[in-house]
Amino acid sequence: MAPDERASQLSRLGLLDSCAVSDALDSLGLPPAVTGLTPLSAPKRIAGPVVTVKLGPGAPAGGSARHLGTAAIEAANAGDIIVLEHSSGVECAGWGGVLSVGAQVAGVEGIIIDGPARDIDEARELGFPVYARSATARTARGRVYEQDFDCPVTIGDVVVAPGDIALADASGVVFIPREHLAEVVRRAERIAERERLMVKALRNGDPITEVVGRDYEEMLDDF
Repeated sequence: MAPDERASQLSRLGLLDSCAVSDALDSLGLPPAVTGLTPLSAPKRIAGPVVTVKLGPGAPAGGSARHLGTAAIEAANAGDIIVLEHSSGVECAGWGGVLSVGAQVAGVEGIIIDGPARDIDEARELGFPVYARSATARTARGRVYEQDFDCPVTIGDVVVAPGDIALADASGVVFIPREHLAEVVRRAERIAERERLMVKALRNGDPITEVVGRDYEEMLDDF
């Protein structure tokens, strides 16, 4: 995909919600939205290419050469989203306030972490979006470390590769394989338009049983 076309697709994606995109992924037989990841700080929809980080329990032999998340921030381009796998079950934060500041300065759209994060008040003051499973004040120090970055990660039940596309809002988080971006956007736009027409029909007085029965069950057909 040419850079201009990709930019156009990302711009169109940013106008959609996670529900329409999840339905579009369903229609293609791709993994739909990851549930349970919620906005803890700024209630802002984010969409963009991902930079990935994989965390693991304990500490590496000989200590860690860098603080978790810092390499991803330095590697990110403006508009990217940092995505962290932190599903080891260790109750500690995989993201914090200093990282939020550094990411915001680098132009990162926000972070998605499959696990806990901390310094949420600070992220709210910054207006920096943090999507996570939960909040905690427990430090990562001595509990988890960065195993790798710019590598495949698993978020919920979805495998996410570097350069894939994420969209997150209050309803959920979706990941789009980069090779399917154009088709997912096309289908999601069509789904959103069908829903708009359903709402218009309801406001015009059509019975909800007729509108939903007529259109909703066939929402993902005829692409």
